[in-house]
Amino acid sequence: MTLFRAATVQFQAVPDQPAKNLATVERLARQAVAEGARLVVFPELCLLGYWHLRRHTDSRLAELAQPADGPLIRQVLALAKDLDAGIGVGFLEAADDQLFNAYAVCLPTGEVHVHRKLHAFEHAAIASGSSYTVFETPWGFRAGVLICWDNNLVENVRITALLGATVLLAPHQTGGTNSRSPHGMKPIPLEVWDQDPTEAFNGPNGREWLLRWLPARAHDNGIFVVFSNGVGPDDDELRTGNAMILDPYGRIIAETPVPAEAVVTADLDLDLVPLATGQRWMRGRRPELYGPLTIRRDEVDARTARFSTDPVSR
Repeated sequence: MTLFRAATVQFQAVPDQPAKNLATVERLARQAVAEGARLVVFPELCLLGYWHLRRHTDSRLAELAQPADGPLIRQVLALAKDLDAGIGVGFLEAADDQLFNAYAVCLPTGEVHVHRKLHAFEHAAIASGSSYTVFETPWGFRAGVLICWDNNLVENVRITALLGATVLLAPHQTGGTNSRSPHGMKPIPLEVWDQDPTEAFNGPNGREWLLRWLPARAHDNGIFVVFSNGVGPDDDELRTGNAMILDPYGRIIAETPVPAEAVVTADLDLDLVPLATGQRWMRGRRPELYGPLTIRRDEVDARTARFSTDPVSR
């Protein structure tokens, strides 16, 4: 077997305190590498915090943002080189006079690959990215990145797989969100955190919700999915953690049910990919039939799609 050990991390970011969050990233990355991991995946916007950003002014967001070659990501890159491991972190990127919900994968070879969330809805001043992120790794496979809601659209995961990714890094801040759909996720009361949140976090507004769709993304595309998430209070919502790693058959090969900071490691058997069901199915695609996928219908921007209470008519 061709095995590659990866780790996914869940932790609670301190709002607007990148230095404190970077210290947590270093501590947990060192723990993961000590457990044999060569790639460590942290949550979306983990260097800054997440849900509180929607309350900031445009100018405050601009103060908190940094370029991908700024001091914050340079420190993560230095850590990756020191540990001889890849480290993925979420941050608020300033680029081209815009702000992006971004994710930097820092490799020990010195490369930094940055993905900009394709469907950003957190704040009107945060723009959505416009390209996919797939890259060669030093370990002989191609990796891709999709941030949170990017993974909800099946087209994004399929395209990432078609671009050659066999390992998908899926950083999130989810669980306990207030979905407009009547049978979607619902908020978990904040007081649950001070009791025993295990049942709530692994119930219909956390793990059970993820299992309705996340394994399908791995199985249908024949790829590994490394799912990372925040955990604990996030402004007026609770993030449920549920960090897990899934194989190309959609099987969970490692996870944590613990509603607390955690590092989850697993050996990815890369030899599973070539004969995975999803990979074989994709060879039978008929792209000549897929024209409707590229025709606009009633699409709206990410913020409108996320927060609108209007039903979708067809």
